[in-house]
Amino acid sequence: MGLNLDEQKAVDRFRKAVVEPSMTSLVILDFWAEWCGPCKALTPVLEKVAADYADKGVVLAKVNVDEEQFIAAQFQVRSIPTVYALFQGQPVADLTQARSESQLKATLDQLLSQLPISGGAAPAQDIEPLLAMGEAALAEGDGPRAANIFAQIAEIAPESGAALGGQLRGLVLAGELEAADALLAAAPDALRSDPEVHRAIAALDLARNKPEDGALAALRAAADAAPDDQAAQLAYAEAAFAAGDRDAAADRLLAAIQTDREWNEGAAKAKLLQIFEAVGLEDPWVAATRRRLSLILFG
Repeated sequence: MGLNLDEQKAVDRFRKAVVEPSMTSLVILDFWAEWCGPCKALTPVLEKVAADYADKGVVLAKVNVDEEQFIAAQFQVRSIPTVYALFQGQPVADLTQARSESQLKATLDQLLSQLPISGGAAPAQDIEPLLAMGEAALAEGDGPRAANIFAQIAEIAPESGAALGGQLRGLVLAGELEAADALLAAAPDALRSDPEVHRAIAALDLARNKPEDGALAALRAAADAAPDDQAAQLAYAEAAFAAGDRDAAADRLLAAIQTDREWNEGAAKAKLLQIFEAVGLEDPWVAATRRRLSLILFG
């Protein structure tokens, strides 16, 4: 149809992420960019409204105008944020000026009363964009926002281990360990075996080692002064990871494993594997550190 390969790929991505969901749902389509301050201010509002209206057949899709310039051009986006409502592949409303939660909800209520969208429980696939938003908030270091997003998802899909795990990780990142403990204690037993919940539990356990002011330096000094003291190396590694320095933690644990991998029934290796689980087994840092561990164990 006259499109080059990159343009065709962009159209295919848009069709899958936006057009296909809009066949049965009302899609809030948000054009944004990383450098756009107003976009970042609007994002939490859009996410909350989408979560609140998920059971009414509303989903949120985001298009980064820097990455999808061809799609933005097709919609004649001249400024951002630009927000549309789409149904069955067609724009049905311009939501750009609806910047508050109440304005957005009022417009959505009007649209939903006019369109043949069935409510009811949101399909499982409808929570995937919300899960991605929660993970993005975690990656940005915004624990409170991530916890809020995942809490909204949990209301939509209470059986979702990813929602519970994400909420726990958000609380851990925010330093709300007591709240995380309470949430975990109230969780159904069936969810505790979910891999994402296991990952969150590992993160929660590791976070308990966060040192008080000045303690990290003292633990490091003790470990530096006694390089053969495995207990001192482990104590510093635990505190370093809890304080956010995963490289320092990994370096100490790998050195300890190389020195004496059997010490305390392999405690250093067990701690490193727990860190891998907390960070996420698909994380590039974990993959690189695993290779370092393999060289020690099998090299």
